[in-house]
Amino acid sequence: MPRPAKSARLYLKPEERAADGSVRKRATWVIKDGSCRVSTGCSAKDRVGAERALQAYLAEKHTPQRDRGRDPAQILIADVLAIYLTDVAPKHSRGDETKQRALKLSEFWGTRTLGEVNGRSCRDYATWRTRQTLKSAKAGKNARKVTSAAARRELEDFRAAIRHHHREGLCSEAVQVVLPAKPMARDRWLTRSEAARLLWAAWRYREVQKGVETDRRSRRHVARFLLVGLYTGTRSSAICEAALEPTAGRGWVDLDRGVFYRRAAGKRETKKRQPPVRIPSRLLAHLRRWKASGASRSVIVEWNGEPVSSIRRAFAATVLDAGLGPEVTPHVLRHTCATWLMQRGVDLWEVAGFLGMTVQQLEATYGHHHPDFQSDAAEALGGPFGDRNPRNKRGQTASNVVEMSRKTAAA
Repeated sequence: MPRPAKSARLYLKPEERAADGSVRKRATWVIKDGSCRVSTGCSAKDRVGAERALQAYLAEKHTPQRDRGRDPAQILIADVLAIYLTDVAPKHSRGDETKQRALKLSEFWGTRTLGEVNGRSCRDYATWRTRQTLKSAKAGKNARKVTSAAARRELEDFRAAIRHHHREGLCSEAVQVVLPAKPMARDRWLTRSEAARLLWAAWRYREVQKGVETDRRSRRHVARFLLVGLYTGTRSSAICEAALEPTAGRGWVDLDRGVFYRRAAGKRETKKRQPPVRIPSRLLAHLRRWKASGASRSVIVEWNGEPVSSIRRAFAATVLDAGLGPEVTPHVLRHTCATWLMQRGVDLWEVAGFLGMTVQQLEATYGHHHPDFQSDAAEALGGPFGDRNPRNKRGQTASNVVEMSRKTAAA
């Protein structure tokens, strides 16, 4: 398989040191485009700024063609992705993540055309994506599984971009994208004892500086995140964005009525629904106490007085301290909430509304945790075989009781 041409991409230029060991030039991000090198002016820590510079560079370098009804062999994939990023990505709630996936796609497809998109080339992309991650020094034993899911997600965006291009009338025919097999659904959830260990690891943690444990409790924001996730099953992004009072662009918690408005006012509803949820009394008491004590000023999850946009790193460190495996991610809290509700025998319709999913999704993913799961079938096989339908037997027993009561009253 020929090596795919590489498009413009980011490269971290290492720092330069003088003969005496002092730093002469710090590490910076540059844009590599063939033999051309363009400085972004961003330090190693400013990856976000570097990505913005790359987007601006790509936009200035190339203007996609929008001629109507062209043959797929005449349409550059770079044009398809650029049009998608211009027309659709800004409407996404996580537009920056869409841009990152588009950059990965353009890195592989390079200067190819839509006519080259077929099952084989899509499978080649999934293979290339896996190899790329496994070459990384940080790739762990679960890297292959994670990368398979990432490749599928990126190809889903690729399919959406091609469909948008076709709907706009810019391509004469529809081009199909072949996706890798969908990975198995995660079934990891926390037991009560595991959840307690995780909470204590976050609440009791004391920051270590220069090998010495200090009195600074720098992970209590993770404990607050854990409690909200376990009690409401809300997705991590909605928890991090939630405010304690009405705030533009954020969901918020009504502490008087005890309702968590997970979706910000005016925000478009997506497939990942975020309906309002009634806050359990225990969590509501915590939230009121946090606000009264000044621990949380404007948002639920904050660190050093500032809102937290992502909690993945602190969460992973807390999981490690609690002695749990890397499969425990923030989304596991949602699985845990759903599982606990099902184990308690709560009505399926109420649980689905509480979590913001359909009853069909809930039953397919968590139905086996419900105490009534296949109860009739198990009872039919566990009881005597004289009556094949346990419901009929219960009905007959009830009628016999009524008849006996009537005879007793008559006597």
